[in-house]
Amino acid sequence: MLALPEGLNVDFKREVQAVRSADLVAFANAPLGGTLLIGIDEYTTTDGVQRGRVVGCEVDDKARLTLINKSTGCIPNVEVQLFTENLAASKPILRIEIPSGTRKPYCTQRGEYAIRTDGRNRAMLPEELLAIFMEREGDLFLSRFRKAVQQLEVQLGSVNHSLSEGMLGVSEHLYDLDQQLQRTLSRIEQLTDSNKKRSRNLMQALRQSQDGIVQLENSIAPVINDQGQHLLQDIEHKLGMLLDLLDSDSNGNH
Repeated sequence: MLALPEGLNVDFKREVQAVRSADLVAFANAPLGGTLLIGIDEYTTTDGVQRGRVVGCEVDDKARLTLINKSTGCIPNVEVQLFTENLAASKPILRIEIPSGTRKPYCTQRGEYAIRTDGRNRAMLPEELLAIFMEREGDLFLSRFRKAVQQLEVQLGSVNHSLSEGMLGVSEHLYDLDQQLQRTLSRIEQLTDSNKKRSRNLMQALRQSQDGIVQLENSIAPVINDQGQHLLQDIEHKLGMLLDLLDSDSNGNH
């Protein structure tokens, strides 16, 4: 990096105090991030090319804290990694790695949006800011949409599980009801005429049960299996037989 001039991804600073928040923001907003080398003096070669010369800088905790405060003062905070280099040559320098940010766009506390270009920082154009905002909002929308879909799938799975358990319980109750009707039908056929005359309350109860079965069938028809539907139809048929039997006997005895 020292053998090359300052560029898109590298910037030289003489001392820590020369680093501005805008320098950190510019690299964080850049597509590839960048590196700040502190303790480097800039000079121009005889052929007119800019180069960096190591002169060293303070690398103590105070210098590091100063840089951290500058990075946390950005909006949002800029992530930085600090490294000490060239210790063996007694001219230590600081290398600051600034990755391309994941929360673009970044700005200083004064609301300055900057981006790194070839060897310098420049203010971001309105269309650049708009593009970043649109991309960020699009990513946020997709993230929320995927999360909502996942939650919906989980909820549907729970509903299907509950529905399956509920249908199993309904089927068991329907089977018990079918068996009870079969026993009742056998007993009704054995009743004497006098007993059948006193079966008006039974007839009313049976008619109410028949209406309830029809409503139940209409409610669960879309989700119940074929076996359950056949069982419901069989129960309706047996209820009809009971009503016909009681009704005909009742009419015949009037």
